Amino acid sequence: MRGIIYPKKEKEEVKRAILSGKSYSEIEKLFGVPKSTTSTWFGKTLKKPANRETMLNHLKRIRKFAAIKIRKKWKEIRREEDRAISDKVKSELSTYPLNNIGFYKSMLSMLYWAEGSKYEGVCGLQFVNTDPELIKFFIGLLRKCYNINERKFHIRIHIHYYHSINTVKKFWSNLLNVPLYQFGKIYIKKRSKTKRFRKNFMGICFIRYGDSKIRKEILGINKALQNKIQ
Repeated sequence: MRGIIYPKKEKEEVKRAILSGKSYSEIEKLFGVPKSTTSTWFGKTLKKPANRETMLNHLKRIRKFAAIKIRKKWKEIRREEDRAISDKVKSELSTYPLNNIGFYKSMLSMLYWAEGSKYEGVCGLQFVNTDPELIKFFIGLLRKCYNINERKFHIRIHIHYYHSINTVKKFWSNLLNVPLYQFGKIYIKKRSKTKRFRKNFMGICFIRYGDSKIRKEILGINKALQNKIQ
């Protein structure tokens, strides 16, 4: 059975479309000629666009669609990885000794080793960071691990000119559950108003707790863990 017979005029129109840079899919939409038919007609004789400009425009167009497709694929892969990691963490977390105070003291000691003051001249504990969640995690662990005297907390904040003092103090007070009267004088860092630099969310928070014995114990746990693991 013979296929559709296309007029010579239509075949010439398809040829001009190919030479102008149209794809086989675009030609099929314009003229209703299947891509297989177009390929049979001109696949061997018209392998490339007619000129460099047309070729570059064609490449630019298909690269754009290819990039979108690749990004979509990688997003799907990352979502799958995130789901797999989330499921793994939930499964492993159920095996952690969450009722063991030693487990929490171990986390506290590692956290303090990373961001706490370790110098002998410091009175009590001092923990410094800009990340509100990390600061909250530290003070939460400290309260869980020890019988804390809340009046011994002293908070100091370093901010830049663009911060609101009242907003910053209220933020840290609510986050850490420490009353404002236990905050020291706000220190405003002298930085250029024209020089570009990374802005932090709510300044730098210094937590001080006046108990050197707890500090020595935390550092002692850290040292013992290092010797045990190494």
